[in-house]
Amino acid sequence: MSENIPRIYIYKITFEEVPYYYYGFHKEKKFGEYYMGSPKTHKWAWNFYTSKKQILQIFEYNDEGFNQAQEVEKRLIKPFYKTDPLCLNESCGGNISLKVRQKNGRKTGDIYGKINGNLTYKLKTGVHGRSKEKMVEDAIKAGQKTYELGVGAFGRTKEQWRKDSQKAGRIGGKKGGKAVSLQQWQCTVTNYVSTPAGLSIYQRSRGIETSNRIRIK
Repeated sequence: MSENIPRIYIYKITFEEVPYYYYGFHKEKKFGEYYMGSPKTHKWAWNFYTSKKQILQIFEYNDEGFNQAQEVEKRLIKPFYKTDPLCLNESCGGNISLKVRQKNGRKTGDIYGKINGNLTYKLKTGVHGRSKEKMVEDAIKAGQKTYELGVGAFGRTKEQWRKDSQKAGRIGGKKGGKAVSLQQWQCTVTNYVSTPAGLSIYQRSRGIETSNRIRIK
């Protein structure tokens, strides 16, 4: 094969600093042109690390050679692109890896969610088609229904309400007590520092007005 004829070849990209790798094939426009792959999902690796290219196989520069290169590329990528985390290929012969499908699915869902939200707002349909009065009316009806069925808040006995209230009070008391105990106050007369309760005892025992204090923590 003449050195002056452009090539179709299979290549492998590796990186000096990390064990990632990438397979691909390329059809040159002119012989020896600079080409280091065309990644999309993992382009960051090319930007961050030092990439090296190894030409694995060269094919005839015609349609048959092009088709052969595609088939060889598929055989190289297929065993690794879905299973090996070091393989940076995310597709093989039109098949896309699960990771990319999930990412694209989330992106598509976000886009269509925004479109549908804007559309319902403009058309005044769905939640945007209800007036404030209608929303209040529906809320009242829902409250009456839960009361009649004895579910939700109306499904709890007085004893359950009492126990939950006591539990919430104990939790709140512990949190509040802990927060207060962490506070530090300073007497503006003697510069003595203590907790709020400790400083009150200190000041009263010395005849100092308890209002003579500042919080320092």
